[in-house]
Amino acid sequence: MIVRHLNDCLIDRKIEDPYGNWNSVRMLLKDDGMGFSFHITTIYANSSMKMHYMNHLESVYCISGTGTIKDMKTNQEHKIEPGVIYALDQHDEHILTSHDEMQLACVFNPPITGTEVHNKLGAYELE
Repeated sequence: MIVRHLNDCLIDRKIEDPYGNWNSVRMLLKDDGMGFSFHITTIYANSSMKMHYMNHLESVYCISGTGTIKDMKTNQEHKIEPGVIYALDQHDEHILTSHDEMQLACVFNPPITGTEVHNKLGAYELE
């Protein structure tokens, strides 16, 4: 059994975006052997990021804050607010924009190792 508290993970499992758009507290990682990773991610207010997770599938549940996600293939834009989940089930290229600070619960498959940040294409590398 794995039991962790978010406050404890803030000490040694928190990663800051080098561009200043987000931080991610990685609560479950590849080494935990669950087959997925689980993160609590904070997107800072008025941030906008183009991302394309070519190597991972991701689901995201909005805990707090508001923003939008734009599907780059269809140009369709969806409102993100508390209670909304979205799943990037087709490795969807997208733009995530925050209107105010957003707190998100994120699941990645395959799991990440813990130190990843987005590459130039907005993806995490496989490690």
